[in-house]
Amino acid sequence: MNMQILEDIGLTNAEIKVYLALLELGVAGAGQIIEKSHLQSSVVHMTLNNLINKGFISFTLQGKKRIYQSSNPEHILNYIEDKKKQFQDILPELILKQKKSKEKPASETFEGIRGIKELLYELLEAGGKEHHTLGSAKESLMLGDGFWIDYHKKRAQKGIRASLIFNESLRSWKAEKKYPQAEVRYTKEGFEPLTETIIRNDKIGIIIWTEKPIGILIHNKAAADSYDKFFQMLWKQAKA
Repeated sequence: MNMQILEDIGLTNAEIKVYLALLELGVAGAGQIIEKSHLQSSVVHMTLNNLINKGFISFTLQGKKRIYQSSNPEHILNYIEDKKKQFQDILPELILKQKKSKEKPASETFEGIRGIKELLYELLEAGGKEHHTLGSAKESLMLGDGFWIDYHKKRAQKGIRASLIFNESLRSWKAEKKYPQAEVRYTKEGFEPLTETIIRNDKIGIIIWTEKPIGILIHNKAAADSYDKFFQMLWKQAKA
């Protein structure tokens, strides 16, 4: 079971272990949770209080002893909605601060799955009407099938068409059937590099799909135009 999403919504590793342990135990005292989670006593007690404050668990008293119980997992959606509303309240101020800040550097580096997703979201907001991808490899699916389908759905909703050159290893993924407003072509079978290049308007995203992926975002109109001409040349050579 992939619990990355629990980290994404702000839970620490200890909070995830305690919450999952209590889900399996149902109703338990601190001692049982310590044994189940394999965490130190002090860590578990502090984490239990944190989870109570977040509304993820509750407790009753049996004499002087606390007996804990996990909340319905569906209530996590309420927690996420509350955080979303709180963020929306401060969003205008954050945008204002960004507009007042100095110009962004010409290039930025991103690491890990979270970093690559941030790079991709930056490209999603880059403007323009065309999205060009060169060299997408099967390793790119480490971001998750759902992420890519949702990403290209958002891209299409912005009225941006996609021309995608994928490595042959991605043919079975059938992106042409899953991505709206997208045309997909494939490189010839053989050597497949781990490097993917995405050109959007005046930005270039370069992603290296290693075990811990690395990404570089370049903001330069002349460079983007040059990369796009190279893409157009390869597009004519690639096969559907």
